[in-house]
Amino acid sequence: MTMDEKLDQTRTLSDGTEMPLLGLGVWQVEDGSDCESAVRWALEAGYRHIDTAQAYGNEASVGKALRDSGVAREEVFITTKFFPARDDPAAELESSLRRLGLDHVDLYLVHWPQGGPTWAWAGMEKALERRHAGAIGVSNFSVEEIDELLAVADARPVMNQVQFSAFEYRGGLLAACRERGLEITAYSSLGTGRHLDDPTVAEVAQRVGRTPAQVLLRWCVEKGTFVIPKSTHRERIEENGALFDFALSEPDVAALDALDKTGETEQAREGKWWS
Repeated sequence: MTMDEKLDQTRTLSDGTEMPLLGLGVWQVEDGSDCESAVRWALEAGYRHIDTAQAYGNEASVGKALRDSGVAREEVFITTKFFPARDDPAAELESSLRRLGLDHVDLYLVHWPQGGPTWAWAGMEKALERRHAGAIGVSNFSVEEIDELLAVADARPVMNQVQFSAFEYRGGLLAACRERGLEITAYSSLGTGRHLDDPTVAEVAQRVGRTPAQVLLRWCVEKGTFVIPKSTHRERIEENGALFDFALSEPDVAALDALDKTGETEQAREGKWWS
């Protein structure tokens, strides 16, 4: 598959924003050369979405890698997230933009609903009005928290980024988000590596002639989610990007569905670290 063919793998969000299905996540990637190399390798492999956050402490490296890559800014979708231990999402995004060296991000998310799901939204809407963000959304929000937010929002969220995998198949949350016009971005889809050794995943991977990581990420894509696998290894970044030239059979999807440990919950997390 050529780079141009990878670039065609996008979906339109409810506000009309075009977003690539595949992105590189940089959670727990140290600011500096590790982050810069990972972003550069991802862009060279055809990725056109980079997902960072204020809490990750590596926005400056993401911005430097983007500038050094030679890839035009308008070709790359950048997501960052508001750190809700702080007070003002609009002001914090201005700081993010200085670190990134950009005049806007394409998607800005409330990283988690600390202090309740609604208080930060006015600042998120302000960031949108100032065109510092092309679209706004949330992360780690349950259906109940989304409904509380929708009851007060002028600009509706378009995204909920959550832990989502064959082992955390949050079917109730996925269905409810779709009904409400939100898409899901799946993070930790490989279980930070824990899911790769599962026998069912290995059997499916052997049948389709792919790696366990590719199978787990492809399962997310076939469930209709965006995916942002994290790696700092060039070969794994390239491997994780090879998702769009194969499909899983219905029996294989069903076998992976059966790995779910959440009961197809409407919750975004089983435990809330911010409580």
